Amino acid sequence: MATYKEIYGSTIEVVTSDPENPVTGQVWYNSTDNVVKGFAITTAGSWSTGGSLNTAKYSSGSAGTQTSGMVAGGRLSGTPGQTATVEQYNGSAWTEVSDLNTTRNQIGGAGVDNTSVLVYGGDTTETSTGQTAVTESWNGSAWTEVNDLNTARQGPAGAGTQTAAISLGGATAPGGQPTGVTELWNGTSWTEVNDLNIGRRFMGGAGTSTAALGMGGNGSSPIDVQQALTESWNGTSWTEVNDMNITRTQMASFGTQTAAIVSSASTATPPTRVNTEEWNGTSWSETTDMSIPGFAGNGIGSATAGLVGGSSGSANEEWLGPGASVTYTFTDS
Repeated sequence: MATYKEIYGSTIEVVTSDPENPVTGQVWYNSTDNVVKGFAITTAGSWSTGGSLNTAKYSSGSAGTQTSGMVAGGRLSGTPGQTATVEQYNGSAWTEVSDLNTTRNQIGGAGVDNTSVLVYGGDTTETSTGQTAVTESWNGSAWTEVNDLNTARQGPAGAGTQTAAISLGGATAPGGQPTGVTELWNGTSWTEVNDLNIGRRFMGGAGTSTAALGMGGNGSSPIDVQQALTESWNGTSWTEVNDMNITRTQMASFGTQTAAIVSSASTATPPTRVNTEEWNGTSWSETTDMSIPGFAGNGIGSATAGLVGGSSGSANEEWLGPGASVTYTFTDS
């Protein structure tokens, strides 16, 4: 059997801090931590426990990355009512920041990190009769109300950035009727564009304003039946693509049009799910389950590094997908 030195041309290096750009298979001894470490690329996705939200809530507007995420507003877990509280995630812990101006839940969100976020729509009541069109923009320290959506609705899916966002689907009054309305945000105002092929509420969304993915949700025939439908947006129109394996609504979703993750969903049986599916640009495949079943979680990040916060109380789970880089610590056990 070849030795480490024969393979890599050197013995295991002793360093005081981990290398900035290790290569796959590299091993080193960290003299500060007094441990041996190694670097690898993941071949299968996995979930791990992250920091818990300070305020347990779900159905928030969410945006950002695994190390710079945000959840805004939402519904309090175990307590009736909406909340305006906002929290930021730094990769290990949540910090409460300035509240939204309008208290609501079932909100759409977009943004590349937790310093520039857009949230829109939602419900301001307990009875699904308070659909709102209010849009708010976050500059890193405060929220400012900007131009409203053209169609007030709760539970729109969202994707994109603070200056180029898409809002798709949702529910309008009366009674939370599903809609296929799609609107684009240009940094100043919303413009209505071509509808989804099938109107749904509480969908998942991923991607950008010119290349988006919308999946799942509750359809209108009948209104409470979960869907597995997936539609792809090319900047002009929606096209139906391959369905998810499991029909679901109120899911956490994150990623791009060609590489996305869905998990933490509500289904008919059982009522909540741990099942996770991965989209490769063509089809969905089942992958590693979450640890705790939940629904209406706040999905943030990419298909290789994401997180779901608030799907079950204040719990937060972090996702590492195939292709993500991982530093392992070796022990003698």
